[in-house]
Amino acid sequence: MDLRKLKTLIDLVSESNVSELEITEAEGKVRIVKGGTSAVQQAAPVAVQAPQQAAPAAAAPVPAAAPAPAPATGHPVKSPMVGTFYRASSPGAKPFVEIGSQVKEGETVCIIEAMKILNEIEADKSGTISQILCENGQAVEYGQPLFIIE
Repeated sequence: MDLRKLKTLIDLVSESNVSELEITEAEGKVRIVKGGTSAVQQAAPVAVQAPQQAAPAAAAPVPAAAPAPAPATGHPVKSPMVGTFYRASSPGAKPFVEIGSQVKEGETVCIIEAMKILNEIEADKSGTISQILCENGQAVEYGQPLFIIE
């Protein structure tokens, strides 16, 4: 992996609420743990649990745990990447969706900025937006629920 790319990823993790980032590419696998180490390894659960036990009052585990019960009531639209969540295409623009908005599969529901690239996130199911689980400008993790579609 390119050293500049690795440094950018480390900076992204250190400046966000993300506690861990793992990337697999053809050249290998890199795992960055905030406050811990950066390593190429397979034993992920051991490294993740140690920092959380050492700092149980950390802010990162609480937001990640809070949305978990919500997806049981509908279909979650999950973040496909680590980045910053935006509800609109620009600061003054109208949000892509609101609570109660009807969406069709493939329709853009938000943007996630990752490494200065704006990525449009699409609904993976048609329905009605019943919950918006993230705040505008909030750092999101891979797999984190963003919306609930009923």
